[in-house]
Amino acid sequence: MKTLEEIKEIRENKIKELDLRVNTASDTREKHILVCHGTGCTSSKSPKIIENFRKIIEEKNIENVRVIQTGCFGLCAKGPIVIIRPEDTFYANCKPEDCEEIVEKHIQKGEIVERLLCKDVDNTVVKKLDELNFYKKQKRIALKNCGVIDPENIDEYIAFDGYKALEKVLFSMSPDDVIETISNSGLRGRGGAGFPTGKKWSFTKMAQGDQKYVVCNADEGDPGAFMDRSILEGDPHCVVEAMMIAGFAIGANKGYIYVRAEYPIAVERFQKAIDQAKEYGILGENIWNSGFSFDLEVRLGAGAFVCGEETALLESIEGKRGQPRLKPPFPANEGLYGKPTLINNVETYANVTKIILNGAEWYSGIGTEKSKGTKVFALGGNVNNIGLVEVPMGVTLREIVYDIGGGIPNGRNFKAAQTGGPSGGCITEENLDTPIDYESLQAIGSMMGSGGLIVMDDSKCMVNLAKFYLGFTVDESCGKCTPCRIGTKRLLELLTKITEGKGEEGDIEKLETLCRNIQKASICGLGQTAPNPVLSTLKYFREEYEEHIKEKKCRAGECKALMQLHIDSELCKGCGLCKRNCPVDAINGEIKQPHVIDTEKCIKCGTCINKCPFHAIKS
Repeated sequence: MKTLEEIKEIRENKIKELDLRVNTASDTREKHILVCHGTGCTSSKSPKIIENFRKIIEEKNIENVRVIQTGCFGLCAKGPIVIIRPEDTFYANCKPEDCEEIVEKHIQKGEIVERLLCKDVDNTVVKKLDELNFYKKQKRIALKNCGVIDPENIDEYIAFDGYKALEKVLFSMSPDDVIETISNSGLRGRGGAGFPTGKKWSFTKMAQGDQKYVVCNADEGDPGAFMDRSILEGDPHCVVEAMMIAGFAIGANKGYIYVRAEYPIAVERFQKAIDQAKEYGILGENIWNSGFSFDLEVRLGAGAFVCGEETALLESIEGKRGQPRLKPPFPANEGLYGKPTLINNVETYANVTKIILNGAEWYSGIGTEKSKGTKVFALGGNVNNIGLVEVPMGVTLREIVYDIGGGIPNGRNFKAAQTGGPSGGCITEENLDTPIDYESLQAIGSMMGSGGLIVMDDSKCMVNLAKFYLGFTVDESCGKCTPCRIGTKRLLELLTKITEGKGEEGDIEKLETLCRNIQKASICGLGQTAPNPVLSTLKYFREEYEEHIKEKKCRAGECKALMQLHIDSELCKGCGLCKRNCPVDAINGEIKQPHVIDTEKCIKCGTCINKCPFHAIKS
């Protein structure tokens, strides 16, 4: 157990020790080797890199060097990432066998290992993290500590103002003051709907009940989304602290975080954060003699996408099948076990402590008139800088894709970006300069969603894209209501029929009618938004649907039943890449001479299309 004074003492002493993490001009003899230990880099052997660094430093008896595991730095395309502070040297795509050279040259001799320095998209060698274009337009609030602190060390969190917001709330604010601050900040729910956070907190506080609950929705199920996972892996204590503040504000003494079991690192670190907070007396009874008590538990989900819907999530926590409830009543009045319940997602909570410490005016000064603050996006697909980005609301899609994302690889052209996952819609090239905020995206038929942002180049078929998302929705439908259970299957059947070259006149009209009926009649958000990818692609790429039906043609060559590949002899340079990569030896030709595809052997896998640097292979 730690008293409040002891917590303050940890903060004062530790920040001096850790100043070099954020201050590159820090006057220190010590060096810190920061290594990403998030899920992405872990899959690329970052734990072995950490182990090797520590072993080598111990064997060489090198003093004043510490190896720190961190959460995600954001630039996943360059992982595993190693950053050496205070000089802020940025090494990219590191391997376990690189550790010896980094220690011998950089740590012992003060020499930069040039071959491991990060290269920007234009091949410019970058020595420091903040020199990368990827970071220049970002503003990290929710991700503030990710890549800076060891997420498994509570002292490091405390050093960077950890639990300071809780102290402020408990000893100098009333519950109404807290809710007013959150309301005035303009923070809106980051789970997708964008409901005003302060208003949700206020509704739950006013609800009558002898017991109230605070719940964190960490059931992040959108394909390509990993925002919440990265926050839990890189800064779990910020969510613990925010949930406690929410509990104080609404009058709750118990909280649950519902996180999918497929996130083992996030689950482990959040549980460690809870255990550490309890050990320090930060979680528990009569915290710091303030009279406020709060306890927190982890509940694991089994991967059902529908449990991201708040009432289905509550059913799952209660041990029931994860199916949505009819609303009203809303969870603020009758939620978990029939008691008033506040539900926000991970990213929403990750903003709370910063708002309390810096003030509502500070936060509301970021973003647009109606969409305040920043938004975290998982940037993926056909873009050079795949990773996690946090930008002020109002930044355009063009800035995200080209300035931060580094543009489209392999000389391809931008075609569309899908926001909101299977519940969202696509943004086309003509809307690249649309500000990324709730109202602007809704106006063009898309939505913010939780933050998945998938970029697509001109090799993608939009009919096939809609089919992919419908396939996901059909698999994830809980089956409770007929419009979603049956309607989405009929949609998928129509899309499959079209992509197989069996489409007929009138199928597009059937799609549109069915989409509208599913939207209007489904019980929950999963069914209500399931038709969005279809309607969005129909709105902007209707001609592709018509080509599939009338001409039996897929211009992108993704729909195998409609593919008839050939090589344009004028564009072909005879490089042989297509021939070398063809899995069935269906391509013939001599080097520097136009090649030819044997259509009888061709299995229409599309490998040659992806490998051809001259875009000479057509369907």
